[in-house]
Amino acid sequence: MSDLESRISELWAARPDLDADDPDVVATVHEAIDALDTGQARVAEVLDDGTVGVNQWCKQAILLLFSTAKMSTIELGPFEFADKIPLKADYAARGVRVVPGASARWGSYQAPGVIMMPSYTNIGAHVGANTMVDTWATVGSCAQIGANVHLSGGVGIGGVLEPPVAQPVIVEDDCLIGSRCIVADGARVGQGTVLGAGAILTGSIPVIDAETGEELGRGEVPPWSVAVLGTRARQFGGGEYGLPAVLVIKRLSEGERHDKSALNQILRDHGATT
Repeated sequence: MSDLESRISELWAARPDLDADDPDVVATVHEAIDALDTGQARVAEVLDDGTVGVNQWCKQAILLLFSTAKMSTIELGPFEFADKIPLKADYAARGVRVVPGASARWGSYQAPGVIMMPSYTNIGAHVGANTMVDTWATVGSCAQIGANVHLSGGVGIGGVLEPPVAQPVIVEDDCLIGSRCIVADGARVGQGTVLGAGAILTGSIPVIDAETGEELGRGEVPPWSVAVLGTRARQFGGGEYGLPAVLVIKRLSEGERHDKSALNQILRDHGATT
């Protein structure tokens, strides 16, 4: 990808003077989006040392697409859309199951075995093998969703496209994200984690060990945890109010498979569900 990365970086540096009709510009940008679409490139990934590496040039390519692409009419049966970015196609050849009502933009990637119930996946997102994107879930631009993940009904995974250096939302392999959870603003859910229904996790939300009261960090749930929506009291001029927090109520053994009945009992014991 080094040559393509260099060409995108050059276009990005020259963007105030770019000619959106220049066929070489269009071809280079489309080549980069095709690489995202097929999984040959991705916006971000977890590195061997556990940190997240962001490939800024991939985000730059998406932003260049928005600035150079033309509006067009997309017709799908009785429905009509007006957009700059077409929808994906050829799902069967990609080994992806797509239920009517689901859609994904060109430039997002779904690995073989992904199941998309009526849902939406935006450009730059990367969805790993055998992951379920359940009904009315949304996967925002550039979000990185691991393999064997279940995004339950109504989950909102926020998009982080700008600035190009910003870390997108990361949901690592083997996670279960409960119904109506919101994960946004560059938050990260560690491998094997269960996030109970309705939890809110952004980059600034505190994650607290419910047994010790220790703040484990902000915007990042540790791997192999069971975590639920909580609040933390804060004093304001008008009184004391509870602000959102995420509570880690149990640690799972590394590699422990999610036993739905056992998990549901743990969550019920704490007044939560998946």
